[in-house]
Amino acid sequence: MSNTVPSFFVYGEPDRPIDLGFLHVETVMERKSLHAGRVSAHKHNRMAQITFWTKGRGEYFIEDRRLDFVAPAVSFVPSGVVHGFTVAPEESDAIVASIADGALPPIAALSVLPVDEAVMVRGQSGSRLWPSLTATMQRLLDDYQAGQMRPLGALIAVALNDIALLGQKERAGEREGRDLALAFRRLVDRHFRENWPIGRYVEALGTTPHLLARACGASHGRSLKAVIDGRRLIEAKRLLVFTIRSVEDVGYEIGFRDPAYFSRFFRKHAGAPPGEWRAGQAQPSRRGEVNEPSPTV
Repeated sequence: MSNTVPSFFVYGEPDRPIDLGFLHVETVMERKSLHAGRVSAHKHNRMAQITFWTKGRGEYFIEDRRLDFVAPAVSFVPSGVVHGFTVAPEESDAIVASIADGALPPIAALSVLPVDEAVMVRGQSGSRLWPSLTATMQRLLDDYQAGQMRPLGALIAVALNDIALLGQKERAGEREGRDLALAFRRLVDRHFRENWPIGRYVEALGTTPHLLARACGASHGRSLKAVIDGRRLIEAKRLLVFTIRSVEDVGYEIGFRDPAYFSRFFRKHAGAPPGEWRAGQAQPSRRGEVNEPSPTV
């Protein structure tokens, strides 16, 4: 096994000098016989690449980052950056545009995407920018195959701008998701005693069930119901440990009108009925150990 990362001209072809204005466009599966869907770590010493996944799913890696994706997805990798992928060849494909470093400066002058940084954009399949990028990359491939070389630089600049805008939207979406998840958690803190259904949280936050569930899963690693149940459980534990209120009263305080239902809820998540759990906490070594519930709650 080699102890160096191989450098290719295009995948599977030995590295060689290239013209300053060199541009090359092809699909990933044109070289399926060489890689069968698994491209090991490699780099291009004098050439950047756009890889636009038009269908399929898999894992793409850039240096030490492992990035799962479902098409559409797109990456830009500058020269010298190690990359590769694993996909199912019978159901995946991508358009790859290779651009010589010498051809990049005039293209970069027309683009807002930094051409010295690797980037991959995934998700957001509903964004209007994906059809635009799809049309641009398909035109790039068609013109290259037809020998129409003059428009290629301008088309690559358009593609790079779309990648930059998609990246901005992805980062903005991540921030919005974190803010939404935090707002949900704060609402739960205020209203968990009132037995609000999920729909009422959705309405109060002015969002949709799908967006709220996605934000909650990404930020808290739990479902909406699990976050609410977890907040009720920690409050029940606090009341059982630090007050002398009856088990029924504790259940009532956190929104359970049926003591039997509260007992089943508590046992399911704490491993013991509330009275038994409270007795265990009365041991000197256990006092004060009211921990945040685990993500499985």
